[in-house]
Amino acid sequence: DVQLQASGGGLVQPGGSMRLSCAASGFSFDDYSFSWFRQAPGKEREGIACINWGGNSYYSDSVEGRFTISSDNAANTVYLQMDTLEPDDTAVYYCAATSLYYCPLHRREYNNWGQGTLVTVSS
Repeated sequence: DVQLQASGGGLVQPGGSMRLSCAASGFSFDDYSFSWFRQAPGKEREGIACINWGGNSYYSDSVEGRFTISSDNAANTVYLQMDTLEPDDTAVYYCAATSLYYCPLHRREYNNWGQGTLVTVSS
């Protein structure tokens, strides 16, 4: 079974940067697409970035141009580089894996989830 562990969250000032990591194990890396979701208090969980085993990446409009998803196959790790952070980016960030190649950003398509890491953007 796929095991995912998200880390790297914390407190950051508006306009700052932060990199999240998702360590994966128990899977065939090239058979999965990996996504980052986030959930702010009282709001629905939303997909914000995805990368598939073909190296294609996709982003939600809310983070396009500010966030970058990448993967290191040798390290079995997926990253989310977050730049120009805004207070509205404050949320618990989750990594997730799916066997679907087309790299959806829909929660219903994911059965494998990490535990989440909290990102707080505040002065």
